[in-house]
Amino acid sequence: MDNSSQRKILRVSPEWETPKLAGEITSALAGNGPILGFGEITSGFAPVEVAVVIGTSGTTGNAKEVALSAHAITSSAKASNQFLGAKPGDTWSLLLPLTHIAAVNVIVRALELGSTPIDLRNVQGDYPDSNFTAIVPTQLFRALNGDAKLLKHLQSANAVLIGGAALSPGLRKQAEAAGIKIVTTYGMTETCGGCVYDGQALSGVEFDVQSGRVRLKGNVLATSYLNEPWNLDNGWFETSDLGEVINDKLVVLGRADDVIVSGGENISLSAVENSLAVAFPQLQTAAFSYNDPQWGQSLQLAVVGEITDEAILLHLEKDLGPVAKPKGIHRKSSLPLRGIGKIDRDALTKGIKSE
Repeated sequence: MDNSSQRKILRVSPEWETPKLAGEITSALAGNGPILGFGEITSGFAPVEVAVVIGTSGTTGNAKEVALSAHAITSSAKASNQFLGAKPGDTWSLLLPLTHIAAVNVIVRALELGSTPIDLRNVQGDYPDSNFTAIVPTQLFRALNGDAKLLKHLQSANAVLIGGAALSPGLRKQAEAAGIKIVTTYGMTETCGGCVYDGQALSGVEFDVQSGRVRLKGNVLATSYLNEPWNLDNGWFETSDLGEVINDKLVVLGRADDVIVSGGENISLSAVENSLAVAFPQLQTAAFSYNDPQWGQSLQLAVVGEITDEAILLHLEKDLGPVAKPKGIHRKSSLPLRGIGKIDRDALTKGIKSE
């Protein structure tokens, strides 16, 4: 194979420390170093305009190798800093693993401000303050339910970006009551991570909704997939998410593929989770299903936290109707995650089958 128009991919170790990361990312963005590969990737080369490749499977589906240009990554970082009002010299803390675009973003945002990210991935003792940070809802839940050091760190920040998975209204309300300045982000690896903040598009980004599906466009879009076709519709990337635009803001309603049919009735897994999140913010819940000869798809619920089954069943029946009452409630010490913060429903289903 002729690799003259391509650059070699250097796979990033999750153990790299921030000085090495900052140096390698700077070289990759400038084009005078190797392309950096994060997560699970198998390709050895990518086109010369690519700076970073991220291996991602999203919520469902086969693993994709997402190729991102230096222009897309730096455009995303600059737009994020601009939205947040970040100033030169402000700091970002790194609380996310190096297998995802969100961690890359934190590093590049810091570099754009002329600072070095504060590495808190394996912090011992107290957390130093930083101006900005980015976490997933699971980390926020832990901070509000026992991790006092992380809570203090989040409270000290000018803004805390929450992404990777949907943030429940109850958890957001709890965080804001604790003095954490929350900014919800929406996006995916294909858009250099979050590109819509609190329902507003970042500079250079557009969104719309067609046939119920969220579409995104702008300078943050990926260059291609390395291992499968990359298709855009006149520059628009169609997501797998359902949404609507209210007062010029994007409201994401959930994934298009999270509706199951149980006993002939349609049930939205996201609706079940959102209902419980509002009523019981102290819980973590995940709705999922498995094939059942009686119901077709049997609604199941995994729960982290103290509550009776009766309280759950009574609430869901009152709020969403009898169809939303799960056929089984399973107590968990934690919920399995896929990627950086999304619930792994397939793992929950396999766990039921093995019980």
